[in-house]
Amino acid sequence: MAPKPKVPGLFKGMGVTFKEMTQTIWPGEGAKRFLQPPSPAKGAATVQYPHEKEAPAPRARGVIALKEDNCTVCMLCARSCPDWCIYIEGHKEKAPPRRPGGKERTVSALDRFDIDYALCMYCGICVEVCPFEALFWSPEFEYSEPHIADLLHDKERLGEWMETVPDFEPYEAGSEAKVKKVPR
Repeated sequence: MAPKPKVPGLFKGMGVTFKEMTQTIWPGEGAKRFLQPPSPAKGAATVQYPHEKEAPAPRARGVIALKEDNCTVCMLCARSCPDWCIYIEGHKEKAPPRRPGGKERTVSALDRFDIDYALCMYCGICVEVCPFEALFWSPEFEYSEPHIADLLHDKERLGEWMETVPDFEPYEAGSEAKVKKVPR
């Protein structure tokens, strides 16, 4: 005798899974809500992106912006990056003395600062470790590219993101006070 197909048991299991899923999503309503058309009074929980856009959260992590004037080519961000996606090159140059009668100084000048967003995991370690406040989080997230090689952003492109960096917002009451990181 041939074994019976187990298809009815499969459908019964899928029915139980569907029932539990709808009870989890809509407690008390379950599959009833799934079978009824949505009420226009309640509104949809989703937005028809890219035609409709919602503002990102105030402290959203989108893209990393560079304030080039603050960068001293110390390489802390590149060395602390777990993905090794930050590429920095610089050179030393002579600068005039700060005071009359002083001697010339040697300063580091930034030649190249690139972030490869194809490798970046957006952990923010580079932003936190920068002692000269040269890196900031921008809430912008629309920077997709048709080719993966175009996700390597240079210092000019990273500098453009500085316009979108929001001002510092105070922390909520009861939270630990941290050093304010303001781009200005």
